[in-house]
Amino acid sequence: MLTPFRRLVMALVALLTLSATACSTIDSTFTTLGSGSDLERVTIGTLRGQPHLFAPYYYQQFAPDVTIEVATFDSSPDIKNALVSGQIDFGVVGIPALLAGAAAGEDVRLLAVAADGGSGLVGTPDIREVEDLRGRTVGYPRGSSQEILLRLTLAAHGLDADRDVTLVNLPFSDMATSFGGGRIDAFLSAELGPSTAREKSGAVEIASPYETPVGKVNIGLGATQRTIDADPDMVEMIAGVHRRAVEYMGANRGDWQHRVAEQFSLDPDVTALAVANTWPRWEIDDEFRAQLAALADQMVRVGHIPTAPAIETFVHTS
Repeated sequence: MLTPFRRLVMALVALLTLSATACSTIDSTFTTLGSGSDLERVTIGTLRGQPHLFAPYYYQQFAPDVTIEVATFDSSPDIKNALVSGQIDFGVVGIPALLAGAAAGEDVRLLAVAADGGSGLVGTPDIREVEDLRGRTVGYPRGSSQEILLRLTLAAHGLDADRDVTLVNLPFSDMATSFGGGRIDAFLSAELGPSTAREKSGAVEIASPYETPVGKVNIGLGATQRTIDADPDMVEMIAGVHRRAVEYMGANRGDWQHRVAEQFSLDPDVTALAVANTWPRWEIDDEFRAQLAALADQMVRVGHIPTAPAIETFVHTS
């Protein structure tokens, strides 16, 4: 049976859905359970058009008795805000957005990993190594894990991100276009930007962005503590569905690649490159916790957050 909290959340979600807010769209249809069953619907937020945030589109396959709605947003902070406001129940979201929310005292928790990787450092063919970026114009998305990876990668090769290169803050969606138009010489961003630039504009991979203390940390499954407290059975169910969906993606990359391209009408060749640069996973182990702590520390260093949230509170795996 649904708890009173879940009935209230469902009613609010229904009203929000009917209002057709500008910040998101609902991609799945609303259906009912079998005769005599309670009606239940769970809404998952994610980003549109990005392979490393595609897990929610597999949830329904592993949750036949629950209606899964996928709400798409324009940015990870938008997903985090929707979680906090109660517009959605869960979010597959960039982990820095969750860390920023937790650092600001907002009610957000990390339940599981969703995908590692999904980032790339690419540039013009004459840039053969990181040192060649000195004096160049480099695109990056401010406030993201990719900014942290860029700064750490440059520092590891003796370059100061604020003195030795010219940084250009760009939205994820503008990276490949700006590169193709010659506005920037290189960029470190999330997929599909790096793969699009490689496939369409002759960009080359300069170096792996994953050789830092942050590793491949990027995307996670988030929720609020009030949801965890109010309906732990529902949270446990979604955590299990998420695990199965992520494991399926890792074991069936061809299907994942096909479904991403079909869902968002993407170029199959670009999608193939992006999927190859992403590693689905769900488990939070000691190595991940250390990388997560390193990410939070770097976010403090560059001024994204005032202090790092307590990782033992932020991460909820019970």
